[in-house]
Amino acid sequence: MGSSSPAPARSAEIRRDRPRATRAQDGGTALVSLWLISGLVLDAWAHSNRPGLETFFTPWHAVFYSGFAATAGWVAWLVWRQRRAGRRGWAAVPLGYGPTVLALVVFGLSGVADMVWHTVFGIEESIDILFSPSHLGLAVAMGVIVTTPVRSIWHDPAPGTLARLWPALLGIGLAVAEIMVFLEYGNALLMRANWIVTGLSSTENNSAATLAVRMLVTNAALLLPLLFVARRWGLPPGAATLCTVPVLVLSGAETGGRNMSTLLSVLVAAIGADVLARALRPEAGRPRAFWAFAAAVPLFTWSLYLGVASAAVGRLPEIPELWTGAPIVAAAVGLLLGALMLPGAGLDQTAGSGCGAAVSDASARS
Repeated sequence: MGSSSPAPARSAEIRRDRPRATRAQDGGTALVSLWLISGLVLDAWAHSNRPGLETFFTPWHAVFYSGFAATAGWVAWLVWRQRRAGRRGWAAVPLGYGPTVLALVVFGLSGVADMVWHTVFGIEESIDILFSPSHLGLAVAMGVIVTTPVRSIWHDPAPGTLARLWPALLGIGLAVAEIMVFLEYGNALLMRANWIVTGLSSTENNSAATLAVRMLVTNAALLLPLLFVARRWGLPPGAATLCTVPVLVLSGAETGGRNMSTLLSVLVAAIGADVLARALRPEAGRPRAFWAFAAAVPLFTWSLYLGVASAAVGRLPEIPELWTGAPIVAAAVGLLLGALMLPGAGLDQTAGSGCGAAVSDASARS
């Protein structure tokens, strides 16, 4: 009898323990999430460039919802593989994928609600599309789905190399793009060069104030993901660029490519952020480098943004206080965000490790 007891004990352990997704599985999750967000980008392009849409059944909705079906099928397959290994219930769901399973259900219900909403109330053609309850349900669910690799890789003690982190970095970039779909009214990347120069050339009609707010919203959207990654894993070469490219593609789609100089300036700024990350090595254990990075990236990004716009138009904005001060304000906000993300240089490393372990344990329970 003593020799037969280990097998039932091992079976019970398999049923209880949560598995970890492999690198390839997280990569697959990131790619089907890319399919999903590509459908969202196509839909955003259609609403911005194809006025008069009167039906829910469109080619871009087909790409969008087929991306959802592919994502749901992929996650179901991952869970099924674990059930075949003997795990049952939530124990068959890989670490970090628990919220994803719930989000897929919410997405499906929100999709049905969206079809009913459009049938009853018609197709939105203005800012109201960003506040539709069914769209907001889809947005929340998508945010959870595309960040699945982030939650999964969070449990991996391996070094933060690009080869290991790319699914998480792509997921973060897709999440930023999705957020900026619903913050279109605050997206400074949609601005064309002449709009930027004109906006900072007059204080009438709140044009300067509107552009300043757009810059600050976009500044936070671009910077916070980089600070998050830097604090958790460090920033491997290419991380900033990979996190930024999805929102550039989205912003180009929404304008039909009429803001190319703006997009080019931010792409170069993202590459510059990678160079800064390599030079400064912002990490949780290097708070001063972390803060310097948090201030330097916005200063460089928005100086380049305004400089390229001015070069494209052939003149500087007419109010020097605005075009000289805007990058400084963005840098100050970046420094504040950096200080909030990593509050003090004297933090005890053991306490920081305990905090990280607590987050990991909470995520593991999901």
